[in-house]
Amino acid sequence: MASLIETLPRPAVVEMPDNVAATPEPDAPTALEAEGLSLWYGSHQALHEVSLPIARNRITAIIGPSGCGKSSLLRCFNRMNDLYPPIRYAGAIRFHQTDVLGAGLDLVDLRRRVGMVFQRANPFPMSIFDNVSYGPRLQGVRKKSRLENLVEEALKRAALWSEVKDRLGRSALGLSGGQQQRLCIARALAVEPEVLLLDEPASALDPIATAKIEELVHDIKKSVTVAIVTHNMQQAARISDRTAFMLSGKLVEYGPTQTLFTKPRERLTEDYITGRFG
Repeated sequence: MASLIETLPRPAVVEMPDNVAATPEPDAPTALEAEGLSLWYGSHQALHEVSLPIARNRITAIIGPSGCGKSSLLRCFNRMNDLYPPIRYAGAIRFHQTDVLGAGLDLVDLRRRVGMVFQRANPFPMSIFDNVSYGPRLQGVRKKSRLENLVEEALKRAALWSEVKDRLGRSALGLSGGQQQRLCIARALAVEPEVLLLDEPASALDPIATAKIEELVHDIKKSVTVAIVTHNMQQAARISDRTAFMLSGKLVEYGPTQTLFTKPRERLTEDYITGRFG
């Protein structure tokens, strides 16, 4: 018997918005690359031999239905899954020719160079200034003028400086939800990462705050590689250069965003982006 998906009429592939991100050159160098990556939480296998390059100074979106392994994959890139034992990896993740999954890796240094911002804003219960300067202080920066410069630069890159420059000594918990999320991005940028992982950073925000997050993500890719998990396909189409579609812990299709959304190679990809499931 044919499945429900197979018996439904096939809708047209969605049109791309006018401001879709430009397709990167085919030979763009990679910042990170998963190679045959599998992941188990206990006896449950969450990822199945995923191979995915993350292009340097580009935005790579990872899309797919809930529970497909998007966030699990993202957390592999800086070993955040290690916080959810018992886990087991197979395959490799290459970062500057080093296998991130190898034994003896300095995870503190990895997570500085490959930063992460989570779905819900998690500012520390301290001042705005202390939130942003927290990472540099941990790295040994003590000179006040240096910390002030780092905080200002990070807040400017996160498009938040003009809104908070006169209240840096106030609690970060007094900021709006959108401001708190941009503060978390500024906190990540303050330690000058090479890669920034974003796990649905705008899912809890209103459209105005979401637009600000998208704009700053587009701006920072000039100096930072970005990988973003999003449940919002329109968001992926607006801001990403390349898109990966995942289903049931497997990578179904990966390629330039415009191509994937207008001329997908796989039937499953077309079914998902046209709303037939997910």
